Amino acid sequence: MDAYLLIDFGSTYTKLTAVDIENEEILGTAKDITTVEEDIMIGFNKAYEKLMKEIKVKDINFVKKLACSSAAGGLKMIAVGLVPELTAEAAKRAALGAGARVIKVYSYELTEDEIEEIKRSNIDMILLAGGTDGGNNKCIIHNGKMLAESGIKVPIVIAGNKTANTTLRNVFDDKGIYYSITENVMPKLNELNVEPAREEIRNIFMNRIVEAKGLNNAESYINGILMPTPAAVLKAARFLGEGSDLEEGIGEIIVIDIGGATTDVHSIAKGDPTKPGVTLRGLEEPFAKRTVEGDLGMRYSALSLWEAAGSRRIKKYLKDKEINIEENCRYRSEHIKMIPKDEGEKDFDSAMAKSAVELSMDRHCGYVEPLYSPMGVVFSQYGKDLMEAKYLIGTGGVLVHSENPREILEAGVFSVENINSLKPRHPKFLMDKSYILSAMGLLSEELPDMAVRIMKKYIIQI
Repeated sequence: MDAYLLIDFGSTYTKLTAVDIENEEILGTAKDITTVEEDIMIGFNKAYEKLMKEIKVKDINFVKKLACSSAAGGLKMIAVGLVPELTAEAAKRAALGAGARVIKVYSYELTEDEIEEIKRSNIDMILLAGGTDGGNNKCIIHNGKMLAESGIKVPIVIAGNKTANTTLRNVFDDKGIYYSITENVMPKLNELNVEPAREEIRNIFMNRIVEAKGLNNAESYINGILMPTPAAVLKAARFLGEGSDLEEGIGEIIVIDIGGATTDVHSIAKGDPTKPGVTLRGLEEPFAKRTVEGDLGMRYSALSLWEAAGSRRIKKYLKDKEINIEENCRYRSEHIKMIPKDEGEKDFDSAMAKSAVELSMDRHCGYVEPLYSPMGVVFSQYGKDLMEAKYLIGTGGVLVHSENPREILEAGVFSVENINSLKPRHPKFLMDKSYILSAMGLLSEELPDMAVRIMKKYIIQI
């Protein structure tokens, strides 16, 4: 039997998915602890043994072995731009869409203190932007020279005002810095062009970062680590929503992934106003958008979740209103492998998850703002209008193991308590119970039609 082996070297677990490419079926899934500190193949081999026991097929032939990774902290980046709300924000969105963890965004001219901060930040890559094409090029040239003089040894992707490219090329060549020049992330005011930068970030990740993170031990066994895990999930979501050449997609979707450290939200939608008389304001939104909330996690970020959500928000989701919320969040942050054992612990995890969903959706979705004019009240929209999104899809451990995952996802829909938010009003709820989204992002690289069909078969309505 010919099959594909799809591997996610995750920050905590290495997850394997075997796909029968003839019958378009998932043969089995398995996971084990990621062992990037020792040899990443130790955790892989343990997961592989579990997978083979589950499959129980002796003549299986893995014709392709494809992988993604967020091990060793994933792809950590900083973004540098000119104006915070414009080119700096555009650079951030490009990096997030490429599957990176954006540690910080800098704007205007970099200072000596900021350069020192960047040097201490243990990043993998820098995205350098700034200025529309033909506009201000002094800032990006200044920042390029500051980075070059600093002795920073990480790759730099240049995606700013094209009139600065020749100068920056000479500056970086002179200092022996590895760099790559691609198209401006904002060639015109408020016009996004993030795909070329995303692709360049991904290429550098595959060619350079993988080895730096000790993942090259796996490269002799697999056909290659193609992309960071979040990029694979976003790619799968895009194919599921839009469809492929031969397969129809299911329409506008939102994917919520609740993890131990972050809550990621992906939306595949235009996000144009759904109500008449609403005017779009601010920076153009990407059709495939990803946001990462680093303060909303179930274990590593449990304390920051409590700080962001507040006790009252978490308490409204709890059955036991007298429980000490700070104490329970602190315990989870100090015991990151904790598995809830009784109903009280499960209920607290559920309340945390609902708070994470509510907050992350507030931040990801757009909002309307009433403005008063001589003609009466007019409404301006900032961000994406996702009120008519057809599906809200959940993934992540707390959802997969929950007895009522729909109830958790419902915390992310429109509510009159936040009437200006553009969160979905009446979505259908789906679950990725088998953790196949990252695997399908990998499969879509080679067999996109099959990936769409498998997702429609295995991502189930709840």
